[in-house]
Amino acid sequence: MSEQWKYNEPLLAKEEAPAVINRMGLKWLIAAAIATAVLWQIPGGDYILYPFTILATWFHEMAHGLTAALLGGNFEQLQIFSNGSGVATFSFPSSWDPIRRALVAAAGPMGPPIAGAGLIIASRSFKTASLSLKILGISLLISTLIWVRSPFGFVLIPLLGVTILAVGLKASRWVQGFAVQFLGVQACISTYHQLDYLFSYTAGPLGLSDTAQIQQQLLLPYWVWGAGMAVASLIILIQSLRVAYRT
Repeated sequence: MSEQWKYNEPLLAKEEAPAVINRMGLKWLIAAAIATAVLWQIPGGDYILYPFTILATWFHEMAHGLTAALLGGNFEQLQIFSNGSGVATFSFPSSWDPIRRALVAAAGPMGPPIAGAGLIIASRSFKTASLSLKILGISLLISTLIWVRSPFGFVLIPLLGVTILAVGLKASRWVQGFAVQFLGVQACISTYHQLDYLFSYTAGPLGLSDTAQIQQQLLLPYWVWGAGMAVASLIILIQSLRVAYRT
């Protein structure tokens, strides 16, 4: 009987991370989240976190385009530029109601936190952590083939995809679990990278911000929608961490 117990114990460890690793990971993830949120707001911080800036832009613009497609529109192309900005080009029928138009606008700021929460929750087991990295890496590669049309994006997006896919295929289980959590946190707090954007009416000289577009459809001031999405992103992050570290 004792020999059988010794044989089964490592099999269990393959599926769930030991509690001591979970506690250590949570401390580092909280520290990383705070440091990242601060670095987004200071001059030079974007250079330190440049790959995550590009990944956050990809999450944001893909959320716009995919939401438009899911609601009956057409996701045409995605452009990502070296300064960290991006544009999702999509079309939809003129008969669309204000709710659908507002949902597409809100998907950009809210898509990354929702995707990030999924990554964090996936870290509960080594199997789902590895699988989620592979899915994310493949998604980056597929999006390049189907939608990415800017020269910069056509180089960097697949590079990110190959890197994440390699971690999912070759890294140790603990590294995969931590990588999933870290990427999830980056996605969740990317909302705070664009905090000034959430509370802006315009997005450059030629267009409106996402929150201003929501205001046009649903009447409440853009800063109300910006505040709501900032709070919602924080709640999503906290709740996903609670789920991931629940005993």
